[in-house]
Amino acid sequence: MTSRRKQLIAELQEAEEELQDLNGRLDDKPEFGFGEGNTGAYSWEMSLARKERVMTRIEALEEALTKVEKGSYGQCERCGNQIDPERLEILPATALCVDCAQAESAATPFGGKATPRTAAQS
Repeated sequence: MTSRRKQLIAELQEAEEELQDLNGRLDDKPEFGFGEGNTGAYSWEMSLARKERVMTRIEALEEALTKVEKGSYGQCERCGNQIDPERLEILPATALCVDCAQAESAATPFGGKATPRTAAQS
């Protein structure tokens, strides 16, 4: 087993454990009404937001592991170039090289997902 695959599996297991913990926290939704301050409600909403980020991370890690199996790990999904090994060391589940990630970030204000442009929009 390659060291990169081991790293991805370890991170996936960690993320799945975190998801399980968050699911436990979300089981008990506090009661709150309009205009009522409740720190439990705030905590619950923060856990829900964190759960969404963890689920996205799990999906990215699973995709990276699939790429390892197919032999396409480390190849940028947008331009097809190899992703810098240092970038993969820091962000092992990344699907984009630095240039493509910067272009996507610039095209999507506030960290949103980029939407594909059609020929009619160009």
